[in-house]
Amino acid sequence: MKRSVAQAILEQLALWGVTRIYGVVGDAVFGLADALAKQQSISFITVKHESVAALMASAEAKCTGRLAVCLSQMGPGLTNLLTGLGDAYMDRAPVLAITGQAPLDKIGTSYKQNIQQQQLVRAVAGFTELVAHPDAAMEVLAQAMYTSLVSRTVSHLSIPSDLFAAETLRLPVEPPRLPVFAANPEQMHKALHIMRAAKRPILLVGRGARSMREPVLKLAEIWGAGIVNSYGAVAVVPDSHPFALNGLGEGGNPLVPALLQQADVILSVEADLLSDSFIPASSVIVQLAGSTNELAITLPTAAPVIGDIHAVIAYWLKGLSGFAPDPAWVRQIQSCKQAWRTRQNTERQSSASPLEPAAIIRMLERQIADDAVIALDEGDSTLWFLRHFRAEQQNVLLSARWRTMGFGLPAAMAAKLIFPDRQVVCITGDGGLAMVMADLLTAARCGLAVTVIVFRNDALQMERDKMIAKGQRPEGTALTNPDWAKVAEACGWNGLRIEHAEQLEHALEVARASGQPALLDVCTANTPHPDLQAH
Repeated sequence: MKRSVAQAILEQLALWGVTRIYGVVGDAVFGLADALAKQQSISFITVKHESVAALMASAEAKCTGRLAVCLSQMGPGLTNLLTGLGDAYMDRAPVLAITGQAPLDKIGTSYKQNIQQQQLVRAVAGFTELVAHPDAAMEVLAQAMYTSLVSRTVSHLSIPSDLFAAETLRLPVEPPRLPVFAANPEQMHKALHIMRAAKRPILLVGRGARSMREPVLKLAEIWGAGIVNSYGAVAVVPDSHPFALNGLGEGGNPLVPALLQQADVILSVEADLLSDSFIPASSVIVQLAGSTNELAITLPTAAPVIGDIHAVIAYWLKGLSGFAPDPAWVRQIQSCKQAWRTRQNTERQSSASPLEPAAIIRMLERQIADDAVIALDEGDSTLWFLRHFRAEQQNVLLSARWRTMGFGLPAAMAAKLIFPDRQVVCITGDGGLAMVMADLLTAARCGLAVTVIVFRNDALQMERDKMIAKGQRPEGTALTNPDWAKVAEACGWNGLRIEHAEQLEHALEVARASGQPALLDVCTANTPHPDLQAH
């Protein structure tokens, strides 16, 4: 049966499990927007700015591991998408971007907003193509989606505005079985031989190891290994575990680098080794990853193992049966953990006003459900969270490699759409929120009961402290802020101004129970983060 290209696209997206598209309407995508309005399988989540649409898609892909989709107008709509696409590309989140293009007979002319989209997008996409004929749409769409899912990357399609209404007889392409690669047995055995010889092992885990929490914990216990998070890998293992040592690098445990210097074997599991400068040259490195894209090629690796991670860890657990950890090393691990816990407790106790960042995190920790989703913006608030939040099972979303301000609110909104019955909290600075504040209206319109906690210190605090540490004048770091609580109220939220610890404790309880979007404007001390202070 003939149907429009727009209808066919939506059929194929639904067949592959897509349930929502984030975007902003423009005349080059009217045809797809009209088709969306005439069906029930896929929701169209309209936002105020295309960067928010792409960030929401990136956050959805990070939450679910499945393909997420965003849509925009040609020209400035596409350029606005790029910030969110950069986040998805750098963090290897499978996202498909669909953008309108000039009509077929106007491509390459001086037609309004017409540019060579593939040339523009190529830096932040693993696949980008122009659909030039109605009967090519299904095949190109399937190739884009498959590339995103297999390579964990961004794919992009430019579709001429008049092509959406054109008719096609082509059927949707069925979703394929994604391949699962078996690891090389020789490399697995070589790595096991290195692990069995270890006396002072460290297990370095990344966000990709979240789905393997129990096997990873069992491996650490049998092997006697301290567990260190790579940047942003919060809640991959519970902080309460006796071998869990918090993070490496910015926002992490400052005592970990010294412990790493004593390690003889470091096993990296799906870790983003952004802080590889902390990895000692004297340690033997073993890397385990699901694909070659996850390997840190800058590290000299004795045994890179690539393949089905569950199967590899199961093989190592069996091979380590009877292994006797070094009791002295286990004591060092636990001593490091206790020393860090003592330092944390000292930093977290203040009740002064304006509130200390560490104290805000301590109070927040008591009101966070074990299955909550926490969306972090980029900035000073993120480093304080990584330093002090004692996670158990929460799902923490952040812009790990792209590190874009404005990520927090879009990520929280996407998370609430995916998990409507779970608590969703956004932690942001006043600078990050200001970049996406218009979409407070989107959350209210969609009935998304998220809680936003604003670290209000009237400054780009991270930039300020870095400049001061370099002996520079912090020009451009002071912020002019509105009354965030009143802005939130004007957008249909519950808005509260917080100046004292008692107010924050009460407000967090109320926000969690209210079932409505709530914004807490927390007056925050301009305390330099320890990682950013001048030495």
